Amino acid sequence: MQGIELNDLTSGSGGVVEWGERPSEELGVLAELFDDADEQEWQERALCAQTDPEAFFPEKGGSTREAKRICQGCDVRAECLEYALGHDERFGIWGGLSERERRKLKKRAV
Repeated sequence: MQGIELNDLTSGSGGVVEWGERPSEELGVLAELFDDADEQEWQERALCAQTDPEAFFPEKGGSTREAKRICQGCDVRAECLEYALGHDERFGIWGGLSERERRKLKKRAV
């Protein structure tokens, strides 16, 4: 889980916090758990999950053509791109775009 540490789930004295003691924090933990479940669902359906991951993380100057070709036929391309933009992914091909292309897209959106 992003942003949640084991210490976040314990009280200041090192003991476990019971549910109901800090409701606003507990809701945040639950929300992140459900968000993670949604992310895993689309990631399991992604075509890249069934192919060689090295194509999606080429060496500097390497070709991105194969990864982008796979992305073109992927049903979860939009979810993938949204994830990459929302999580500031800096490496690899996500949603059919390179890091440089995603950076340009973010600048145009501002």
